Amino acid sequence: MTTPSRDSQSAASHSVDSQPAAPQPGASFLTTWFAILDSEDADRILDLISDDFSFAILFSTGGDGATDFHGGRAEMEGYLAQREVGVRTHHLLSASTVGRDELFLGEVRRHGELEATFVASARLTDAGRVRRLLIGRSPSVLFS
Repeated sequence: MTTPSRDSQSAASHSVDSQPAAPQPGASFLTTWFAILDSEDADRILDLISDDFSFAILFSTGGDGATDFHGGRAEMEGYLAQREVGVRTHHLLSASTVGRDELFLGEVRRHGELEATFVASARLTDAGRVRRLLIGRSPSVLFS
């Protein structure tokens, strides 16, 4: 007699018992996140992160130039400290929410001029704080 593995039991129960949430337009958390990030007081985003927060931001400047910022709260504080305040702004192109996950496609403008496209994804806690954040940006593919 064979016994189903834990993985196959888990996969079977998920396919029968749970239905994926339907996508909803907009991403209110990430919209707020980028509005705060673009403000003179970007450190306020630290109030929006969970105790077990982790993130990665892959910041490409084109060609072979890219920096991978990643870590937890302390590394986010470091990321915020190195930013050029008031230089770059984030502009929404499209966004959606599925359950606790938000997806955001946008443009980065430098002094009002299009500089790059970025994508962001966030997984929120039940309390509405960000637990996981993944952002990638590149000037190589522009959507507008």
